[in-house]
Amino acid sequence: MKRIRLTYSTLILTFLIQLVWGGSATYAQNTQEQRKSAPRDSLVADSLARKNRQAAEELTAPVDTAQLALKTDSLQREISQPKKRFIPNSNRATWLAMVFPGAGQIYNRKYWKLPIVYGGFVGCAYALNWNNKMYKDYSQAYLDIMDDDPNTKSYEDFLPLNSSISGQEERFKEIFRKRKDIYRRQRDLSIFAFIGVYLLSVIDAYVDAELSDFDISKDIGLKVEPAIFNDGKSTNFNSVGLQCSLKF
Repeated sequence: MKRIRLTYSTLILTFLIQLVWGGSATYAQNTQEQRKSAPRDSLVADSLARKNRQAAEELTAPVDTAQLALKTDSLQREISQPKKRFIPNSNRATWLAMVFPGAGQIYNRKYWKLPIVYGGFVGCAYALNWNNKMYKDYSQAYLDIMDDDPNTKSYEDFLPLNSSISGQEERFKEIFRKRKDIYRRQRDLSIFAFIGVYLLSVIDAYVDAELSDFDISKDIGLKVEPAIFNDGKSTNFNSVGLQCSLKF
């Protein structure tokens, strides 16, 4: 019995020691965590206090009524006054298009027309160069086939490989003459097309500038209504008809 009682008392004493030791360790750990988190909490509290002071100063600061009135007037002026619409001058647009192709479209602020204008110029220039080159080649070939010099044989460049014109000289002479005339005509047409694109760009700049101020509001329309007509000679007889009025 003594041994059993001693064992029970030993267990109870051990439990109390562990309880006291564990509580002190937990208290020390919590104290350390509080010490670590204390600077952070103080910084957060300081920043919140600083923001509250700034907000209170802004609320209590005097309002500059004159500056506020100026800002309000400028805002009202911007809202009430619509943005001024650009209206190009037709004479200026025409002169710019004549001096430099495409400048009239740039002045009218119709930038989407520039690829059309310059595309036309590039196409005409390519056709002019190609037809002029072919005209020169066929002209030289025609001259070589017409002379009696056996060393001038540039016309053979237009013939199939390992082919000869022996016995068919007159036929090939006619072919080269026609080809020469065709490419000369196409070269001349390319020159006229180039001039036509230039004139169209000038006319487009002028018309676009003139129509920029054209009224296209909803008031434009045709109104038909009955009317009584008097010829001015007789006051007894009046004619009845329809009167058309165009509003623009």
